[in-house]
Amino acid sequence: MKKIFLALFLLGLFASCEDENDTVNSQEYLVFGHFYGMCVGDGCVQTFKLTESELFKDQEKDYSGENLQFVALEDEKFELVKDLMYDFPKQLLTEKETFLGCPDCADGGGLFIQYSNNGNVKTWRIDQVKSNVPDYLHSFMDRVNAKIALLGE
Repeated sequence: MKKIFLALFLLGLFASCEDENDTVNSQEYLVFGHFYGMCVGDGCVQTFKLTESELFKDQEKDYSGENLQFVALEDEKFELVKDLMYDFPKQLLTEKETFLGCPDCADGGGLFIQYSNNGNVKTWRIDQVKSNVPDYLHSFMDRVNAKIALLGE
């Protein structure tokens, strides 16, 4: 009887595990940011969360992107970036890899992208060196970098 209970417990445990890259969240949003390891100052790690109606900024400045603590920014900042959600390349959702290129390996920095759509959350780290990533990402990378520069924090 104990073996059956243990087997059912383990089966339930494994059945409930999800891929780290795929989590469930009912809110629709785009998290975007950049990170630079060999850097000094406030601009080295900047991460923002864009929803349909608000923009938030991460206060932790965590290089790993795992400990994000967002606070709301003023509407003027939201207005500067609200169209970025429409620029998200849907082809990225089909990528098997979560690291594209080698983000910040050669001190070139990386982009942190997290996208929530229909309750599924996916996360990527993208090399800033365009020759290391697929061509379809290039214009989106430019837009993300331009929006971060516009926010100029």
